[in-house]
Amino acid sequence: MTKLKFVPLAIAGLALAACGDGLPPDKTVDRGTDRKDLSQLQAGIWVDPNGCDHWIIDDGVEGYLSARLDPFGKPVCSGVAEPTRTAGDFKGGSRIGDPN
Repeated sequence: MTKLKFVPLAIAGLALAACGDGLPPDKTVDRGTDRKDLSQLQAGIWVDPNGCDHWIIDDGVEGYLSARLDPFGKPVCSGVAEPTRTAGDFKGGSRIGDPN
């Protein structure tokens, strides 16, 4: 009887495994509607509440955020914008419009 409890879990696991495309994850490619290399999108800077910079990209469907670091791995806190604000056209490079 207890073996039958695991059958639905096994079926669900196999169904979810079939959802992948079989390719290893490539974090440099946008897998959204336009499927292009992230280097073709335009990055801006978001300043966190502590005043440190983060690279930000918004392609209209997905968003990307990464800490901005100096060559030694320390956070960059440039003062380019007020905390919790953005600088730059981080929505540029996408054909998907954003209503905001």
